[in-house]
Amino acid sequence: MNQQLELIGQQAKAAEAFMRSLKTQKKNDVLLFAADGLVKSTRMIIEENQLDVEAGRKKGMHEGLIDRLMLTPERIEAMADGLRSVAALEDPIGEVTGMKQRPNGLLIGQKRVPLGVIGMIYEARPNVTADAFGLCFKTGNVVILKGGSDAVHSNKAIVTCLQMALEHFGIPPFAIQLIEDTSREVTQEFMRMNRYVDVLIPRGGAGLIRTVVNNSTIPVIETGTGNCHIYVDESADFEMAANIIFNAKTQRIGVCNACESLVVHENIIGDFLPYLKFRLDPKNVELRGDDMARQVLPMITPASEEDWGCEYLDYILSVKTVSSLEEAIDHINRYHTGHSDAIITRDYEHAQRFLDEVDAAAVYVNASTRFTDGYEFGFGAEIGISTQKLHARGPMGLQALTSTKYIIYGNGQIRK
Repeated sequence: MNQQLELIGQQAKAAEAFMRSLKTQKKNDVLLFAADGLVKSTRMIIEENQLDVEAGRKKGMHEGLIDRLMLTPERIEAMADGLRSVAALEDPIGEVTGMKQRPNGLLIGQKRVPLGVIGMIYEARPNVTADAFGLCFKTGNVVILKGGSDAVHSNKAIVTCLQMALEHFGIPPFAIQLIEDTSREVTQEFMRMNRYVDVLIPRGGAGLIRTVVNNSTIPVIETGTGNCHIYVDESADFEMAANIIFNAKTQRIGVCNACESLVVHENIIGDFLPYLKFRLDPKNVELRGDDMARQVLPMITPASEEDWGCEYLDYILSVKTVSSLEEAIDHINRYHTGHSDAIITRDYEHAQRFLDEVDAAAVYVNASTRFTDGYEFGFGAEIGISTQKLHARGPMGLQALTSTKYIIYGNGQIRK
């Protein structure tokens, strides 16, 4: 193994033992101090971030990815607020649940404990660096970060601030470490560090997630890409639907909870689609529609089979026409990524069926998919949005970063 990775792993394991003994008040004090430190270091962090942004633009990085990469004073303040929010949340570590007495007198229960050492592999999202630290630290976990080369200067600056906060309180700075070598070979080695890392969480595009799932020898919590759908039912309020779609599509195009696919009932598409296009035109959203959508608006781009399952991360929206709620649900379950889907309707029964039958981590009635976010769900921040079904699903907050162990109280019992 790469000597630097070996050292990082050893330091992480040493810090893990220290982290298990941290009390809640000290965790909170560190998080609040670290939040203030990020804000005080805004100028330095933005200067380093600009190096990444300029390099990205020179490489021709898509504007949606530039948006993910770019930090502003407001976004750094939001990162700090995320840490403050995590500090304000109840600490799940040490919670004892389900204590029961067996016929032999043994008391058997479960206690919530840290996962241990968490590895993160992620792309050009420097805010993930602070979010991952906050959630892992509050739950007594050590985190090893492997960010992409596109954000290397930003990540180094943020980690430096966070490590200074740890050292200020006498906590090993190795509770958070950044693998600065961004080569593919080092990434492959990191995915095989099961001797040191207990859980690996990839966060990024479909290619990154697939690579980690297929190559890791460490257990993986899979966070998914977001081909999020909105279905406009025949009873939908047009103004509400247009407002929600405008928000879900255009507020931030480079995020996984943005709407990429629109499904519209055939009974309203003739009236609704021109209404929606007028709403989206100021943002120059390109519509890619099926035959019926193009009969209504002949100027829009024909949709291909690939469009139905595409995460554009761009001002593009596919439009599929359906004849029933059942067809809408079938289409969504076939082409979505299991992330977030919404129905706009005034029909209570249709809303309930959509909630029951759409197989996604987050399913909405009359609301934007943009709310699928740890902060919006009251978690303070998130370490990712899981689209798998084991251990954790949806935005992953504090509880998703814990495990349990059985604790047993006896008074001399022996097994016969």
